[in-house]
This record gives sequence, structure tokens and C-alpha cells, in this order.
Amino acid sequence: MNELEKFAVYAKHVKKHLPKEAFKPAPARLLGGLAYLIVVAICFLMIGLFNIHPLVNIIFSFIIGASFAALGFLGHEILHGTVIRKAWLRDILGAIAFWPLSVSPKIWRKWHNLTHHVHTQHDEHDPDAWPTLEKISKMKVFRSVYRLPLSVRAFFAFASLSIQFTAHSLKMLVIYIKEFKPKKQPEVLLQTVVPWASWIGLSFIMGFEKWIFAFFIPLLIANFIVMAYISTNHRLNPLVPVNDPLANSLTVTVPKWVDVLHFNFSYHTEHHLFPGMSSKYYPLVKEQIKKMWPDRYHEMPMSEALKALWKTPRVYFDQNQLVDPHTSKSYGSLGHGLNPKRIRTKKFSRKN
Repeated sequence: MNELEKFAVYAKHVKKHLPKEAFKPAPARLLGGLAYLIVVAICFLMIGLFNIHPLVNIIFSFIIGASFAALGFLGHEILHGTVIRKAWLRDILGAIAFWPLSVSPKIWRKWHNLTHHVHTQHDEHDPDAWPTLEKISKMKVFRSVYRLPLSVRAFFAFASLSIQFTAHSLKMLVIYIKEFKPKKQPEVLLQTVVPWASWIGLSFIMGFEKWIFAFFIPLLIANFIVMAYISTNHRLNPLVPVNDPLANSLTVTVPKWVDVLHFNFSYHTEHHLFPGMSSKYYPLVKEQIKKMWPDRYHEMPMSEALKALWKTPRVYFDQNQLVDPHTSKSYGSLGHGLNPKRIRTKKFSRKN
């Protein structure tokens, strides 16, 4: 069964149980974005206009960072066309939502919508897939990193979540800008440069110390929140030759109020099955998937997923195994022996 057939089978069975309005744009989602922009503006004013104790400013930093992340989740929805369908307005609103993270909407759609969603967890074609042992063995820097104990690597990997989204989005800019026509490339580049210029310019207006609290620390916090989701979306799943959302994606569970704040971003399997549907209807999709394919659906609490990421390496061998080149131990992936509550290992062999 090829990729289109997989999606067709899942979508056909689930779609008939969903209301028609689930497939219509949901512009009311923009009210949530407006609320976050107001919160960010108020925090900026508080930091910029008053000489507040650093501990209070740290609180404002966390509020701004959480708002930045939530705006990124909304931008993700907008650029999938689930909020507004008009292309020019979609791109403008998407650019505003992604402004704190300085992501070009055109690059995002090329990288995320047209590549990641089409080739999810394909070892060659998905730009977000973690590397295989074969690839790692050809990279001198990574070979030296993987000589470190797993616990040390896990610590630095989790610490790096605070910069990973920004670093990866800049890498995607370098990779995908080449796929645009030469006349379009300056526009695409400006969509990243202008936000960065505005944030750097803010440091001259507010002063460097206040800018640290208003933007730098919030950016680290936003990166961590966004990457906590993105890392659990697929990195415990196997690599797959066929884009099967039930095999290559994981839905994490968080408190209901967190889902409200984060626009249901936790429903990731549902999103990969219906990327053009507003996430407000994903609980209905989840209900149907669990009725039809309960043994194939992957779901776990966010805390358990993060613990499993900490305890397992991020190198693939034979698509279904996560292997540690340092200790020669292998771990199962989701659907292939991984039990987050009791992670087991076995000796890895290239003959497996």
C-alpha cells in the first residue's frame, strides 16, 4: 500500500464520522493570537518602562516565552490554511504569528507542509527525521559526540532544546531558499531577516539588560516549549518507507488547560492525518482513531514521552531500532518494543 492509499483509507473511515464544519476555516482562532499579542505588549511595556526587580522580570520573561511558543503553534495552524484560506492574508497572519520565532512563512510551508508532512519519518526525505547510524558514522563531529555516555548526551540534548527550533529553522532557510525562483529569493530571505532585525533593534530601544528579559530569555523558553512537543511528535517512532501517520507519529497528553493555551498542538497523529483541519476538532478525530485502530494508535503523557527521550538514543538502525553507538545497546521504537514505563535494552549488532 503506497502513501496516498494509506491516507485515503484512514481519512475515508474517519471523515464520515466528523461534522462538516470540521473541514471549514476557523477564523475565531485568531482571537487567541490577539490575546497573546496583547499579553506580550503589556509585558514589554512593564519591562521597558519600569525598573523592576530581576526576579519579577524573569516572571515576565516566562510569560512572554510561553506566549511566543503559543503564537508559533497558531502560526502553524494558519499556514496550514485551517484559519484563513486566502493565500495573501494567510501568509501575512502567519508571518505575524511566527514573528517572535523569526520564521519565514514561505520557508515554513516549503519545509513543513510540503516536505515534512509528505515524507514524515522517511530517513532520506524528511528534513526533521533523526539520522541513521550509517549517516552518523560518516560525520566526524557526531561520531565524537556519540562516544559520550548516554546520560551526558541526554543532558546536553535537553539543554539544546532551548535553541534547536531557531537553529533548525535557519538551517531550513539555507536549504530551501534555493528551491525558490531567483526573483522570489529576496522576499523569502527578508521574511526571516526583518523579524531578526526588529528584535535586534529592540535592544537599542530598551537597552541590552532589559532586552535580555524581554526577548532573549523568552526566545530560549519558547524554543524549549516548542521543541518539547516537536521532539516527542516523532523521535520515538520508527523510520518508515511509507508515510503512515499511525506508525510515524505520537500524540502526547497534557492537561486540558494546556491544550487550550497551545491550540491542541498535542494531537499530533490527528494533525498528520488531517493537516487541513482546524485542531479544535482533533479530539473528535482521536475518538474515531481509537475506535477503529486502537492497537496501532500511539499516545502517552508528555512527561512519559520526555522521559523516554531522555533514556533512549537518537540514532536509528534498521528503521525500527534506536541504537547507542557508545554502548552497542539497542532500544525498540514505538510499535516495535518500546515501553516508556520500562525501557529495555539489548546488545546491538549490525547483523540484526
